[in-house]
Amino acid sequence: VYLETYGCQMNVNDTEIAWSILQRNGYARTKELDEADVVLLVTCSVREKAEQAIWNRLQHLKALKARRQQARAPLRIGILGCMAERLKEEILHREKLVDIVAGPDAYRDLPRLLAVAESGQQAANVLLSLDETYADILPVQTSAGGTTAFVSIMRGCDNMCTYCIVPFTRGRERSRPIASILQEVRMLSDQGVKEVTLLGQNVNSYRDLSEVQFQSVAAPGLSRGFSTVYKAKPGGLRFAHLLDQVSRIDPEMRIRFTSPHPKDFPDEASVLQLIQERHNICKQLHLPAQSGSTRVLEAMRRGYTREAYLDLVHHVRDSIPGVSLSSDFIAGFCGETEEDHQQTMSLLREVHYNIGFLFAYSMRQKTRAYHRLQDDVPADVKKRRLEELIAAFREEAARANAALVGQDQVVLVEGPSKRSASELCGRNDGNIKVIFPDAELEDAADCGAPGRAQPGDYVVVKVTSASSQTLRGVPLCRTTLSRAAACH
Repeated sequence: VYLETYGCQMNVNDTEIAWSILQRNGYARTKELDEADVVLLVTCSVREKAEQAIWNRLQHLKALKARRQQARAPLRIGILGCMAERLKEEILHREKLVDIVAGPDAYRDLPRLLAVAESGQQAANVLLSLDETYADILPVQTSAGGTTAFVSIMRGCDNMCTYCIVPFTRGRERSRPIASILQEVRMLSDQGVKEVTLLGQNVNSYRDLSEVQFQSVAAPGLSRGFSTVYKAKPGGLRFAHLLDQVSRIDPEMRIRFTSPHPKDFPDEASVLQLIQERHNICKQLHLPAQSGSTRVLEAMRRGYTREAYLDLVHHVRDSIPGVSLSSDFIAGFCGETEEDHQQTMSLLREVHYNIGFLFAYSMRQKTRAYHRLQDDVPADVKKRRLEELIAAFREEAARANAALVGQDQVVLVEGPSKRSASELCGRNDGNIKVIFPDAELEDAADCGAPGRAQPGDYVVVKVTSASSQTLRGVPLCRTTLSRAAACH
């Protein structure tokens, strides 16, 4: 089987789950397309561009499949994930190229679907589940170098933002039991993984209801100025409890999480307090704003005003000194005026994020916006607004990163820099890429013999220059997270 992943980190994790299931059922994996008997594409539906990439890829595979037909060993092609969920009929009928279609909750069914395909029939399962979390399936890690890993803590989403296809392709929100998450993180720690990112569409509304004694806990309150389209659910162990437990497993393992929803940082602030207190929980938060205009935020059904969002940002900065912030923005949403766009520009300038994910709006079928709103911002205007947002973001990120020049940063080494074999690349606590020369280093932790840093090592780097996306610096010594925290 040959696996190819498109889209978000959730899809990276889904690929690992699908491979784990196939491996148990006697499949071997190949990195060479020409060797494959089965090609599976794990797909994304968030934007039109993502789906177009898959249709283009299928055209390429069509020729490969035709060649294989003559060689008498037919090639089976499968579409997995969000696009399978959204476009099942179209995928099966268009050119009759695809043999199997499996939605995000149907990976356990892959062996059966492939067996049906072996007999020459098309097979599909896009049933969404109310309880599938793949809790008993430990994903097979496939990430680069094995220093970092993604751990899925929940699936689906209940927020129903008007622009978003996720509730329709990934279903209702459900959380994986804490015990299963802790087991996976311990396993990763034993394998030497040094950084784990907890993944969910909306991690801070996580709630584990797997044991009866957890079910009587009261529902949390929302932050001031925030609202939600669904009733806050009582019961369950919350995200703060999970974060606390995960961060205790290995003091030398960094913990990140994405993506939280701004409305779910309640005033009791236990999550923010944990981030501030624990040396191995990264001082970095993803706070997706989407727009800086209260009017557009209301049309998006985000559940907050510009003012409430900015209050939250100030609260976060007060609670976690030196926090690194990232965000998502959509340019040209339905009905967005030039004035709305300028408000998003000014929000970008006011918050000065370190990292940003910015996109032009892409109308998706099934969403509330598709049924209720007009996609009325012309494509060329969307493009211009997006370019203006990117330029403003880069300017502010360059300024935010420049403030780190002269400081010492603890960097988790990921491997050689893409541009130069004589340099190493890693990320600091704030998730910003740091590049530095690959040189002999003293070991600050145990005064061991000098040596070169390896992937998975923590290195103290003095920052000498910064751009909007990268820091450069001089390596000072190898260290450990605990030691670096004690010296800080």
